[in-house]
Amino acid sequence: MTVFGWFVLTLVFVDELLAMAAFGVWGWQHDPRWLLVWILPVLAAVVWGMFASPKATRGGPAVRPLVKVIVFGLASLALLDAGQPGWALALLVFSVVINGLAQVPAISRLHTDVPRPDLARTR
Repeated sequence: MTVFGWFVLTLVFVDELLAMAAFGVWGWQHDPRWLLVWILPVLAAVVWGMFASPKATRGGPAVRPLVKVIVFGLASLALLDAGQPGWALALLVFSVVINGLAQVPAISRLHTDVPRPDLARTR
């Protein structure tokens, strides 16, 4: 289960990158594209880091899933609006399945079970 769990968590990270790319695709379709193609993915990444990432400083048990739904939903809508309905549906289905699998208790606690080096001993 451990190998499968880490594979799922890797796919969760890929899913996050795909969502950022979807915002870039949408930004490329609208003016000023030179600005939106960079700003939208960076903005989405900042929101993700603040509220939805495992080490989010402002996320919580209610906020984290809500932000995930909003980010992945908006990324799918961005692809749909950019004229990519097939990719929009694929991203949405992939996001739901892989994030659902990541909620399995044996998988969701993997990232917290990793031993971290003691920085005090290395200094």
